Amino acid sequence: MPQQSHIREITVVSSLDGSEEKALLHLPDNRLKAPLVIGLHTWSYDRFNQLDQMLPRCMERGWALLLPEFRGPNLTSNPRARQACASPAARQDILDALDRVTAEHSIDEEEIFLLGGSGGGHMALMMAAHAPRRWKGVSSWVPVTDLNVWHGENPDYAPHVEACCGGSPGSGRKSDLEYRDRSPINFVEDLASVNLSLHHGRFDPVVSYTHSWRLARELEGHGADRLFFEIFDGGHDIHYDRAFSWFDRLAGGEEKDGERLSG
Repeated sequence: MPQQSHIREITVVSSLDGSEEKALLHLPDNRLKAPLVIGLHTWSYDRFNQLDQMLPRCMERGWALLLPEFRGPNLTSNPRARQACASPAARQDILDALDRVTAEHSIDEEEIFLLGGSGGGHMALMMAAHAPRRWKGVSSWVPVTDLNVWHGENPDYAPHVEACCGGSPGSGRKSDLEYRDRSPINFVEDLASVNLSLHHGRFDPVVSYTHSWRLARELEGHGADRLFFEIFDGGHDIHYDRAFSWFDRLAGGEEKDGERLSG
């Protein structure tokens, strides 16, 4: 763990089901009303997943960092898989952790940023749709946007999607609703109002770039005027410096409400 003295573990009690959920927190020294980055772990990992990349970038800016667990990896090996993968409980875990940190520490609630890639990119989009007014900016990289489609595209991950959603697509009304309710493509109307930076590698071998391409087209059709979208020359990657540079511009006030974002 890098910079261990600068990160601590907190326990947040879920307002939904009373469970005790772990998160990692970094607070800057001697800064009033610091911006906060919420880093979301990838599909197969936990709250420690983004620590190496995000903590140094937050420390050099004097920003706070929150790394929630949100019910753990989206895997068959997770005994709480049904509660992971953007379930209502997982979404509430992130909001509960955010509310706890902003209530107890000097955080600028107008400068809250979300960043995630792959499964974290999926969760970033779901949180953007779930609570669109909470975020100054949401940066999502190589996300799954439609679990139903991805189940058929990537057989390596299909069993894990089934573990989260309670079955395969078409296996029953209840599981089909789970696929729908955990897929960002079904919440375009809510996402259209968010300051959103969406990125996907053209040669991504894990999640096809068409997931982001389709979502971007839907958002454009709904009049999203704060969307920046790109297909970059790469694979299943997060470009952390670019994500944080975008946050820098937003925190500095360079982007105006209602103004289309540039790269």
